[in-house]
Amino acid sequence: MSDLLDLPLTTLQGEPTTLGALTAGSAALVVNVASRCGLTPQYAQLEALQREYADRGFTVLGVPCNQFAGQEPGTAEEIATFCSGTYGVTFPMTGKLEVNGAGAHPLFQELTAVPDATGEAGPVSWNFEKWVLDPHGAVVARFRPSTTPDAPEVRAAVESVLHP
Repeated sequence: MSDLLDLPLTTLQGEPTTLGALTAGSAALVVNVASRCGLTPQYAQLEALQREYADRGFTVLGVPCNQFAGQEPGTAEEIATFCSGTYGVTFPMTGKLEVNGAGAHPLFQELTAVPDATGEAGPVSWNFEKWVLDPHGAVVARFRPSTTPDAPEVRAAVESVLHP
């Protein structure tokens, strides 16, 4: 089991938890999200993946972040209302985290060490960067923000870590 799964987090509702508790032994797609970004419509595709694959041991995990042009300025309650009301989001979400810099949460310190398909690791480039984790917390793929959640390469990575 990965140390990633033991990392402490807080839910969007303010409850202490861990990555492992939020993913509940499932494969996961961890995504830093924002409500006021040009890429915000990706929430619809993320929810579609959640609904399609949940019964095969999969969850999306949304991680709000306000580090990119202040595009996630709302309170936890405002974020939850926006996500559920606008996109019907049912997947779990954490409280706001920093993903880059000296204040980056340990989850993102680990995730950003993983290279993308071009071999590039390093800081999160913008909202809606994505990481696929297997059920044991190992990172199997990283996708930059412009790669949509329904892209064939994302779907292939997700399917590679699902229960049959």
